[in-house]
Amino acid sequence: MDASFFERDTVVVARELVGKILIVRDSKTKKKYKTRIVETEAYRGEDPASHSARGWTKRCAPMFEEPARTYVYFIYGMYQMLNFVTEPDGIAGAVLIRALDPLTGFGAEKTHKLLNGPGKLCRELGIVADDNRKPLMKGRFQVQDDGVVPELIRVTPRVGIREEKPFRPWRFIWAGHPAVSKVKENAVILDEIFLGETLSIKKADFP
Repeated sequence: MDASFFERDTVVVARELVGKILIVRDSKTKKKYKTRIVETEAYRGEDPASHSARGWTKRCAPMFEEPARTYVYFIYGMYQMLNFVTEPDGIAGAVLIRALDPLTGFGAEKTHKLLNGPGKLCRELGIVADDNRKPLMKGRFQVQDDGVVPELIRVTPRVGIREEKPFRPWRFIWAGHPAVSKVKENAVILDEIFLGETLSIKKADFP
């Protein structure tokens, strides 16, 4: 797996990241924490819900830069959010990492719920503002493919986003995994639908 994985359509990358390994190395102790990505959300450049919707700003600049790097930002005065930059250099796009399954390095505190939210995972892994623009193939962050493929992936509307046109259900979840955040019962099974411009899902599919 190399940087070219991220130099593709953001929605496709978000879907294919589910099941991949993310290793985070402690910046002080150098200890490695191994996790598996179980939930993501896609944000394309023109997406009204994306930071890049109105064009380049100092805050969202990493979204327009070379892919396979982190985009870390602060929200609600209390949470850092970890994103992976996608698309070719100059085209905005990023995938929000919403939940991870802790695998090794966590000790007795390891539970499936330890990293089941974007703010929680950044807090537990010590991800801070200085982690912005870090490479994803070496150093503090390493994304790897160990061949594990989820049997089913579910897709839902993104968390905290209300009415949007066209409808963009770009949240991808490992179906039935205990480490994902809360999922509504009406989540659609991705493997049963076409992965197109908006995944060919109508809002009526979500009662």
